[in-house]
Amino acid sequence: MAVDSTASTWSQRFEQGLHPAIERFNASIGFDIALLQQDLDGSIAHARMLGRCGVISEAEAAQLIEGLETVRAEAARGAFNPGLEAEDVHFAVERRLIELLGPLGKKLHTGRSRNDQVGTDLRLWLRGQIEAIDGALLRFERALLAQAERHSTVLIPGYTHLQRAQPVCLAHHLLAYIEMAERDRERLADVRRRVNICPLGAAALAGTPVPIDRRQTAAELGFEAIYANSLDAVSDRDFAVEFMAAASLVLVHLSRLSEEVILWASEEFGFVGLTDRCATGSSLMPQKKNPDVPELVRGKSGRVFGHLMGLLTMIKGLPLAYNKDFQEDKEALFDGVRTCLDCLEAMAILFEEGLEFRPQRLEAAVAADFSNATDVADYLVAKGVPFREAYQLVGGLVKGCLAEGVLLADLPLERWQQLHPAFETDIYAAISPRQVVAARRSEGGTGFEQVEQQLQRIRMQLAS
Repeated sequence: MAVDSTASTWSQRFEQGLHPAIERFNASIGFDIALLQQDLDGSIAHARMLGRCGVISEAEAAQLIEGLETVRAEAARGAFNPGLEAEDVHFAVERRLIELLGPLGKKLHTGRSRNDQVGTDLRLWLRGQIEAIDGALLRFERALLAQAERHSTVLIPGYTHLQRAQPVCLAHHLLAYIEMAERDRERLADVRRRVNICPLGAAALAGTPVPIDRRQTAAELGFEAIYANSLDAVSDRDFAVEFMAAASLVLVHLSRLSEEVILWASEEFGFVGLTDRCATGSSLMPQKKNPDVPELVRGKSGRVFGHLMGLLTMIKGLPLAYNKDFQEDKEALFDGVRTCLDCLEAMAILFEEGLEFRPQRLEAAVAADFSNATDVADYLVAKGVPFREAYQLVGGLVKGCLAEGVLLADLPLERWQQLHPAFETDIYAAISPRQVVAARRSEGGTGFEQVEQQLQRIRMQLAS
């Protein structure tokens, strides 16, 4: 019986083509065409290996490689546009190769399956994207570092529970986010090691009787190792989950910083002003300047978190080995990577040219609260008073000041000495905001000397 042309992708086991709606539902060409370059790279390495192993002749391998490079050239000039009938990028390439080379093109798939092929393509693609995200993280860190260096002696209120706690150096605050970004880079580098394992040659699930050399293709494609178990090779998507978890933490950190910028830019805080380069207005209220960049980053973080949960849910019930469910990993990864890169770029631009810190407003903020109360207690401790006794004394003093509407710095010396005879005139210097910050000399603290050491360390870290 003649085989329906729409079923020609498959063996003669099939007599009819797919229902048009199922064909649309089943196809992935609409999004996995993004893997075209990786599919060509993997196919070229596979063809070269087949030739060197004597599975096909060296001349045939050379022709296959030439044909694959022709497809690459066609794609570069916009002439390779497979339709829905191709189903996916792998069949699209193979079909075009057969059109170019005739029966020889049918030899390319010898010794491999789409199962190990797609796993290879996806790992090659994600490996490159991890490197791109690492570069975007570096740019973001350098933007933060530039602001920290510019404001290395500016103070900002430090908060716990979103309540004024103690003044800190603004640079110290910004450097905390660089530390987070450095952990993000470390996590991504660790994920990359597990991404960089080659499944090619595992075939559908059980390996192949064709005398191939898996290590040759892995080495040519830059993989560090090959999967030791063919079942695991075609069914492993741990690397995708790990990547999305690492990307989720990148977005957590960006979202936390975004929330702070949104608060800082409000009239109530007024710590930063937004430049026209990174802000929009209101269609109704002409006075408005909106922090769209950090608001969008804060919102987009949910997309990446959702992809993580989607991948976990997709994988959790799958038996070995390959299942069609795995088609769902690509759109999640593609969007997760794109969202992560877009958000990193936007936040880098925001700190490069989208906001201006207001040192005078910041200095006024740290001078108008009771965030130096701990330093009063520390002053007494230095004079030999037990900390808990000092703590209680200062708590009562703050309560009285709040009732009277005065700050600690406004109290006359007599009032201090009524509280405890250990107080002397040097109490005023000890509780000045700049001295409060400078006194935090413990390693990793916010003292100016410590911050300068941190700046120097991070300068060297990012330069290398």
